[in-house]
Amino acid sequence: MRFVVFGLTITSSWGNGHATLWRALCRALVRRGHSVVFFERNVPYYAEHRDLHGMPDVEPVLYADWGEVRQRAAQAVAAADVAIVTSFCPDGVAASDLVLGSAAPARVFYDLDTPVTLDRMAAGDWPDYLPRQGLDGFDLVLSYTGGEALVRLQAQLGARRVAPLYGSVDPDAHRPVAAVEGYQADLSYLGTYAADRQEALERLFVEPARRLPDRRFIIGGALYPPDFPWAQNIFFVRHMPPPEHPAFFSSSRLTLNITRRAMAAMGWCPSGRLFEAAACGAPILTDWWEGLDAFYAPGAEVFVAESTADSLATLGLTDAELRRAAGQARERTLEEHTSDRRALDLEAALESINAPMATGG
Repeated sequence: MRFVVFGLTITSSWGNGHATLWRALCRALVRRGHSVVFFERNVPYYAEHRDLHGMPDVEPVLYADWGEVRQRAAQAVAAADVAIVTSFCPDGVAASDLVLGSAAPARVFYDLDTPVTLDRMAAGDWPDYLPRQGLDGFDLVLSYTGGEALVRLQAQLGARRVAPLYGSVDPDAHRPVAAVEGYQADLSYLGTYAADRQEALERLFVEPARRLPDRRFIIGGALYPPDFPWAQNIFFVRHMPPPEHPAFFSSSRLTLNITRRAMAAMGWCPSGRLFEAAACGAPILTDWWEGLDAFYAPGAEVFVAESTADSLATLGLTDAELRRAAGQARERTLEEHTSDRRALDLEAALESINAPMATGG
């Protein structure tokens, strides 16, 4: 099939999680004989941190403004089997109008940020990537978040057919590698700064660092403010490009996953970083959210922390206990959470478009 995607970015992983997800999924789709054209507005902050320069059978189309690319986009959609518009696409409304006005066999909206979308709507702030008429015109609405999010996409945005399409990992790109001295830490955290993660980060990471001054802690990510509450034993890597993720995770005795507040409140929201760390064989400490146990077994495959005491207790486990959980999480990841598995999920969701929808009785 020929896929055309209008999204945030695939060429730069700086300050966003969309790019890594799309790269893994696109590689899996190509392995299954599909091709992808990805339309991305060429904004300065991604152009300055571009870390993808080519993928077989994946064509990134960079453009300065919609008027410049509209004709090319229309031609691509006319030849497409599947046309997808994503959340946070800078030209989401125009792209949706184009896709919905086309004869593409599958017209899809993929919300990679469903809890954020719904939170903004609840606050009276209509997301600028959503069509004003909602999502009822699309043949299929995919959500990075499952559970209640799917119900609300139907009830509040008129989505007619919904399906979850969770994050994933490419095991060829994320696997155990030799530790790197500069990344070694008793506890690591990889993530872009987000204000709604800060309280949990201070509780589960910063405070344990203060209480364990002889241990080494490391943060990798972008956009951290000057007033971040650093401690002397917290080290920082400003930007961690995807090729460095395996070394970062493989150098961690334990790594922390923190979920954005809106996503954690909604539940069923596994982050791409969670799968990456597991595929790299890193023991994982994570916050709790509803549905977590559908992806990993708490206490056996991942460790759950709600308090500073929980973090300290997990840091106090033996290396053997941590390695045992990490091995089990990696095994489950390779069975259930790879990009190849998600490509199959996507194909199944697309096949459902022509199936009768269940109706209430």
